[in-house]
Amino acid sequence: MRECSGVKLFDLARERALIHSTAATLGWDQETHLPDAAHPYRAAQLSWLTAKAHLLSTSDEWKAALEEGEAADKGGDVTLTANLREMRRQFDRSTKLPVELVARESEATSLGKHAWASARENSDFAAFAPHLETLLAIAREKAELWGYESEPYDALLDTYERGSTAAKISALFDTLRPQLINIGNLAVANSEARNARLPAGPYPIEAQKRFNAVVAKSLSFEFNAGRIDTTTHPFCTTLGPRDIRLTTRYDTEDFTSSLFGVMHEAGHGLYEQGLPQDDFGLPSGDAVSLGIHESQSRLWENHVGRSQAFWERWFPFAVECFPQLGSLTIDDFLAAIRRAEKSYIRVEADEATYDLHILLRFDLERRMMNGELAVKDIPAAWNESFEKSFGITPPDDRHGCLQDIHWSMGGLGYFSTYTLGNINAAQLFATASADPTVAAGLAKAEYKPLLAWLRTNIHAHGGTYDPAVLIEKATGAPPSPDAHLSHLFARYCASAI
Repeated sequence: MRECSGVKLFDLARERALIHSTAATLGWDQETHLPDAAHPYRAAQLSWLTAKAHLLSTSDEWKAALEEGEAADKGGDVTLTANLREMRRQFDRSTKLPVELVARESEATSLGKHAWASARENSDFAAFAPHLETLLAIAREKAELWGYESEPYDALLDTYERGSTAAKISALFDTLRPQLINIGNLAVANSEARNARLPAGPYPIEAQKRFNAVVAKSLSFEFNAGRIDTTTHPFCTTLGPRDIRLTTRYDTEDFTSSLFGVMHEAGHGLYEQGLPQDDFGLPSGDAVSLGIHESQSRLWENHVGRSQAFWERWFPFAVECFPQLGSLTIDDFLAAIRRAEKSYIRVEADEATYDLHILLRFDLERRMMNGELAVKDIPAAWNESFEKSFGITPPDDRHGCLQDIHWSMGGLGYFSTYTLGNINAAQLFATASADPTVAAGLAKAEYKPLLAWLRTNIHAHGGTYDPAVLIEKATGAPPSPDAHLSHLFARYCASAI
C-alpha cells in the first residue's frame, strides 16, 4: 500500500472492499449451491450489504477523506494520483444514486437471476419479462441520475468501459460488421467443405473435470487461491485478493464446451490473481475495464486454447481422458474445434462468428434503453435481428433472447466489451508474441513467459490508466481492430481449415 496523506481514504476503501467481497461470497453461493427456497432471503441479504457499502462510500467521512487526499497530492506518485482521480470519479457517480435505488437494484437482480434461470430452462420469456421490465426501469433511472451527453446508454457504458460512448462503439461496429459477415461466411464455407467433427459422446463429466483442472493449472491458475464449480452460466468472481472462483457447465456430448469455458474464465482469474494484492479495494488493485478483462479471457480461450502448439501438447492427454478421440488425427481435431458454423448460442460460438452475436445485443440494448423496443417485443426483435445476421431463426427463446444471464443481473451496457475484448486480445497477443522469450514458450505450449508479459504490461497496472492508454502503453499503438481481423482471416479464411 502506498503511504500518503490519503491513507484514511484507503482504510475506508478497504472496509468497503470487505463488504463487497462478503456480498460476492453470498452471490457465488447463490449461483452454485443455494436451495431454491432460499432465494428471497438471499436477495434481502445482498440488498442490505449493497446498501451498507453505498452508504459508506457516499458518507461525509468518505468525502472529507477524499478531499484531504486530493489537497495533499503533489503529483509525485502516479499510482496515488490515479487512485484519487478514479475514487473522485466513483464518488461523484455514487452520490448521484440514492441508497434506496441501490438496494432496490440489488434485490431486483437477485430475484431476476433466479427467475431467468427458471425461464431459460423452460424457454418461457413471459415468466422473465416482469423482472426485465423492473431492471430496465432501474437502468433508465440510473442513467438519468448520472447524466449523459447523447443517450442514456452512454451512462451505462461508462460503468464498464470508462471513456467510451455508444456513438464511438456504434461507429466501430458499423465498420466491423461487413468484414465480420464476410469472414464468417468464408469460415463457414471452409468448415462445411472439411466437415470435421468430434466423435460422439458421452464425454464423462468427471473426466472433463480432470482435464479442465490440469489445463487450468498449466496456464498457472493458482488453485490454492481459487477453485472451479458448476453453474447455469459460466462466470468468474473475486471473493478476496486470494480467492478467485471459476465456474463452468458441462455437456456430455462435447467436452470442449466446458474446457473453453474454463479457459475463458481462467483468463479472467489469472488477471484477478495478477492484480496488486496490497491495493485490493483501490482502483490500482482493480481491473481497469471489462474490455481489458475480456481481452484476458478471450486471449487464453482462443489465441492459446485453439492454437496448434497447445493441442500438440494436450491432445494425447485428451485421448487418455476421452478414448474416442483416438480415432482422429490432430489435424482433424484442430479442424473440429475450429469449426465455424452459424449457431444460436453465443458462449458456444466459434471465433469467426462470435462478434456478430455481440453486435446484435448492442443494437437491441440501445433500442431498449432509448424506449424504441418494448420488453414484450424483445423475442420477435431478437429473432428478426438474428435472421439478418446469421440467416437462421432461433427455435425458441432458450436459444434466443433468454440465453444470457446479463440482463437478469442488471448488466445492460456490458455486451460491447466482449468485442472490445477480442480486439484488445489480438493486439496484445500479437505484441507479446513478438517477444522472443514469449514466442519460445508459445512454441512449446509453456505459458509462464506469456503470463509474465501480461503481468508486467496489463495486470500490474490495475486501474491506474484508462483502457485505451493501457493498450497503447502495452503495445505501442492505440487500440485497433486490425490485429483481430487479421487473426480471424488467417485462422479461418486464408485456406481450407
